[in-house]
Amino acid sequence: MFDDLKGRTAVVFGVANKRSIAWAIAQGLHAAGANLAITYQNERLEQEARDLIISLPGAEGFMCDVANDAAIAVLFEKLKERYGKLHVLVHSVAFAPAEELKSDFDFVNTSREGFRIAHDVSVYSLIAVCRAAAPLMEDGGSVITMTYYGAEKVVPHYNVMGVAKAALECTVRYLSYDLGRRKIRVNAISAGPIKTLAARGISGLGDMLKGHAERAPLQRNVEVSEVGSAGVFLASDASSGITGETIYVDCGYNIMGF
Repeated sequence: MFDDLKGRTAVVFGVANKRSIAWAIAQGLHAAGANLAITYQNERLEQEARDLIISLPGAEGFMCDVANDAAIAVLFEKLKERYGKLHVLVHSVAFAPAEELKSDFDFVNTSREGFRIAHDVSVYSLIAVCRAAAPLMEDGGSVITMTYYGAEKVVPHYNVMGVAKAALECTVRYLSYDLGRRKIRVNAISAGPIKTLAARGISGLGDMLKGHAERAPLQRNVEVSEVGSAGVFLASDASSGITGETIYVDCGYNIMGF
């Protein structure tokens, strides 16, 4: 079966709470039999993350700030000691300063620091964790990151995050080329808008959800569990010939012109 991941180890970055996309993917990977390492950013987020991790028997939690190279190095040394090998890496990490995403903020006023932070946390972190994970993916592996349609079309108020997601999608292609020789696949899931904690920071989310449901061929918004299932597919051998791609899980919204 495509969802048989028994004996494989996955590390998941970006679990913020039970509504996060990373958590939906983590649940799917666990159900498919994978050994799970779930990271949280800092001590402030540790308790909530651990409460979730306990609900997945056998899963373990590790602290890691993906904006810190030293922290990444420490994490992967721990993963090597604990598991030996890695087979799946889920990168569901994105951030931009809140003021850059306000409804009354014009993209032309994006600050240099806001631009740097958005790209450092949302894009460079994927390169950093892939570089650290590659030596542990001795048998090949699958890397999955999260993007959004704002990478290719203007979504009002998404601002600098749209530019960062465009850079992320390009990064997926370059990483897939570099890591392909190691039999490591790199793909992105472009999910439709979902009421996650991160999405709530974007002005006009309610209008975005309403417009998406009205225009998508399936005439509804995507469920987070559907994104989780797509993550399991990309982690499995069923997607063994797929790399460098952006897979849309958005009820078909992206195919529409008007």
